[in-house]
Amino acid sequence: MGRTLETARKPPALNAHRPQGTGRQKANTASTEAQRDRILEVAARLFAAQGYANTTIDQMARELGATKPFVYYYFRDKQEIFETLSWRPSVDCFTALDFADTDPRRASEKVIDGLGRLIRATIAHHPVAFFPYREPQVYRPEYIEAVKKLAHHFYDKLCPLLEQARRDGDLDFNDTKITALAACSLPGFLYSWYRPDGKLPPDEVAEELTQLAARVIGLRRRASQEGARAA
Repeated sequence: MGRTLETARKPPALNAHRPQGTGRQKANTASTEAQRDRILEVAARLFAAQGYANTTIDQMARELGATKPFVYYYFRDKQEIFETLSWRPSVDCFTALDFADTDPRRASEKVIDGLGRLIRATIAHHPVAFFPYREPQVYRPEYIEAVKKLAHHFYDKLCPLLEQARRDGDLDFNDTKITALAACSLPGFLYSWYRPDGKLPPDEVAEELTQLAARVIGLRRRASQEGARAA
């Protein structure tokens, strides 16, 4: 659950804002990440099933077969656990356009690839990717600011790519920001209807949504065919 997109380059300035472990543990050990991931996995399941308010550290400890001090050893409190869970998909989603500077592809190809990565990351991180939509009131102001910085990073890459692709004749749209927000709203509304056991498997859902996003940004047929040949 904690893995990020393999091909994305994470900006150090953004990673610096990720939630840090502030439990009672004074120094990381070889087993730190494994134990933290155990707690996060159980917490994710409980938060998804019961919501934030109805989930307690006691319940997490019981599910783990451990004690409350064990949980507090790795995390300060329930809110930090919730924010840590939410941060991982935020990084994956908002670094979906972090291509190498030497990437030779056309702007339209990068846009479609990036939107596809954004959609796939949202689905892959179900259900924790949907926590911010379901319970936005939980997060600290500092955390919200960090996520906003990630989002600005994403749109600062997406909007120039959209405009370049339009100049290339590959896309047809009017207002850049509205187009960017509309395309990204497709994965944003997944929380209201997506079910892992639905009619289509996750890969097919991602492909369908990526094609819809391509229509939203006005992908021209010629550019679509060229992208398919390149793939």
